[in-house]
Amino acid sequence: MRLFIGEIYPNEVQLREEEEHHIVRVLRMKEGDMVYVTNGKGALIKGQLLITGKKVKVQIIETFPHSNRGQNGLHIAIAPTKNIDRFEFFVEKAVELGVSKITPLLCTNSERKVLNTEKIKKQIETACKQSLRINFPELYPLTPLKDFIQSSNTKLYLTHCYKEYEKITLNETLNREKEITLMVGPEGDFSKKEVEELYSLGSTGVSLGANRLRTETAGIYIASSYYFFHNQP
Repeated sequence: MRLFIGEIYPNEVQLREEEEHHIVRVLRMKEGDMVYVTNGKGALIKGQLLITGKKVKVQIIETFPHSNRGQNGLHIAIAPTKNIDRFEFFVEKAVELGVSKITPLLCTNSERKVLNTEKIKKQIETACKQSLRINFPELYPLTPLKDFIQSSNTKLYLTHCYKEYEKITLNETLNREKEITLMVGPEGDFSKKEVEELYSLGSTGVSLGANRLRTETAGIYIASSYYFFHNQP
């Protein structure tokens, strides 16, 4: 099954220009080949390629019911790492595991203060196509922590390494709520002032175990734990 991205209308499909190029120039697909197309919002069709030179059209063969498959209730707010490759690795794996929303955070100890969100969006789409996911997660702009706290309308859970603050386990957290926002700090962790402010506003600390995890490892661990917790037989 090859999955591509495009706009889906009642009687036609409009592939993205880069998808047309990929079909003709990279994959060298042929007239009549079967493909699947999604709009990234739960719509999916099966179609047949019609190729004229560099132009590609898709004749709709089957339209599938709108689906929420691959979409969960997990929002991870996480500070991008100094080494962007590590953050991109987190994004790829979290997307494959079904994360619904990703908010990059700008914190006191953040070493990365600029993020190319358009590049990250492209990587999200690639990961969705690879994992056959037809509901793409939302990616928000790099957001200062204070702004994120003020704009949030849900209870916040945060991971941190300070031992003097009470924390619950990740399993306890996942058992409490299906729709959940979990925060992961930068290399060097959230500052103590940030943690104190979050606790004072009613946020709950979450322990990820005895080992101290890197930022991207913590994010992947949260995504995989949520996936396992809510997808057991």
